[in-house]
Amino acid sequence: MQAFITSLQSVAEIVIVIALGYWLRTSGKVGDQFKGNISFLIMNIALPASIFVSVLKYLTRNKLVGLTGGLVYAFASFAASYLLAWILSKVLKIKKGRRGTFINMFANANTIFIGLPLNLALFGQKSLPYFLVYYVVNTVSTWAIGVFFISADDPTVENGTKKEFNWKKLLPAPLVGFLVSLIFLLLAIPIPGWITETLSMVGGIVTPMSLIYIGIILADAGLRSIRFDRDTVWALLGRFVFAPAFMIIFILIGAKMGGQMPNVEQSTLVIQAATPGLAVLPILVGQSHGDVKYATNVVTTSTVLFVVVVPVLIQVINLVF
Repeated sequence: MQAFITSLQSVAEIVIVIALGYWLRTSGKVGDQFKGNISFLIMNIALPASIFVSVLKYLTRNKLVGLTGGLVYAFASFAASYLLAWILSKVLKIKKGRRGTFINMFANANTIFIGLPLNLALFGQKSLPYFLVYYVVNTVSTWAIGVFFISADDPTVENGTKKEFNWKKLLPAPLVGFLVSLIFLLLAIPIPGWITETLSMVGGIVTPMSLIYIGIILADAGLRSIRFDRDTVWALLGRFVFAPAFMIIFILIGAKMGGQMPNVEQSTLVIQAATPGLAVLPILVGQSHGDVKYATNVVTTSTVLFVVVVPVLIQVINLVF
């Protein structure tokens, strides 16, 4: 019961800051330029700085080896999610223009703008190394596989026509920050204290600014536009039920085979597996001439419903683990 109350309080804090961003946008206090600037600031400056400092603070060489188990579970759950989503897209006869969105909703999550601040609020900085495991897999999955399904779902492109893939998207700034921090960690390169403190100060804005950004996104999407058609309901089931269920199943299988994990790592992987749809999904779908309204609806709906899903999922985690 105490864990349930704690999760409610953590979610309440997040919702309040999101509401602040929503109000700032709807009241005209912030414009389109600010929205673009805050996204750039988080993704290209603050988050890489935060990840760099956190890796060196909370990881050691021995702990790094211990994270390989999390990578295996994450890859397995992503593979299972893709397979189930593809099968359901055929069974349910999801129309062209929606299939890429549908499949991505099962597999890929909004780890940066929702998953990260929520994880820090629920489990603290000690959970960041485990978050990074899921983040790396989610990033590779999104830009190497998820984008492929969206591109292949372009209604204006004939079957068999190939599009050029942008490999640069596989190395976004946060992932670069993670890789650079691993180099410093493995080579034991010393860093002056004042540099660490500066990077920590810059990285400290990630959580509040990310939550404000979510509020702005929700204001732009419009809460009144939310609807629950058949394709949306199944996409939400994929995001909130099937994806975390796969993660739980693989963790339990691993535990029976002797692959025990810290409770924080287990909880982090499951929570991240259930975070809402990618915030950039409507943009990617729009570039491939897909159903942007559907993509916007599932992202907005999953973001709003996540407030209700988190406390329930926390209870499930406590019962299972």
